[in-house]
Amino acid sequence: MHSKGDRIRPPLIKAQREAMARLSMMDGVWRGQAWTILPSGEKHTITQTERIGPFLDGSVKVIEGRGYEADGKVTFNAFGTISYNSATSVYTMHSYAQGNVGDFVFTPTTDRYVWEIPAGPMTIRYTAVIKGDALREVGDRIMPGKDPIRFFEMNLKRVGDTTWPAAGAISPR
Repeated sequence: MHSKGDRIRPPLIKAQREAMARLSMMDGVWRGQAWTILPSGEKHTITQTERIGPFLDGSVKVIEGRGYEADGKVTFNAFGTISYNSATSVYTMHSYAQGNVGDFVFTPTTDRYVWEIPAGPMTIRYTAVIKGDALREVGDRIMPGKDPIRFFEMNLKRVGDTTWPAAGAISPR
C-alpha cells in the first residue's frame, strides 16, 4: 500500500532522498577556526562558519560557508549544493566560491567525504571527517609523483540545528 506522499513524490526523488539521508550528519550550524596558505606563502587564520541543511524534500543538500576576519568582516563566502543522480549512482557537489563555479564528484563514506577539483596536472582534494559534533576538513594540492601539499584546514564544532534552507517558504495564501 502506498501513502499519499508516495503518490506525490516520484520514485527518482525517493531514491535521491534515500541516498542523501547518509549525509544527514552534515546538517546544522558549524563554527570554528580555519587557516589557508595565501599566494604569498603566509598562513592566514579566520573564523569559519557553515550552515548545512536539506532541501527539496531531502533530495538536495545546501551549504553556505563564510569566513570572518577578527574584526567581523566577511572575507570568504561560498555556496554549494550536493545532489545524487540515481541513474549513475554518483554524488555531485556544485560549488560557487571566490568567483569560481563548478561541478565536482563528491564521495561520501560513513563518517567522511571527499571532493576534488581538477586543475590541469594538479588536483585539489578536500577531505572532511565528521565525528559527533566535530567537522574537520583539509585541502591538499596533489601533483603526480609528489607528496600532497596541505594549503587549508578547518576545525568546526556543531553549534546547533538549522531549518535553513527549507524554512520560510512562501505560503499559497
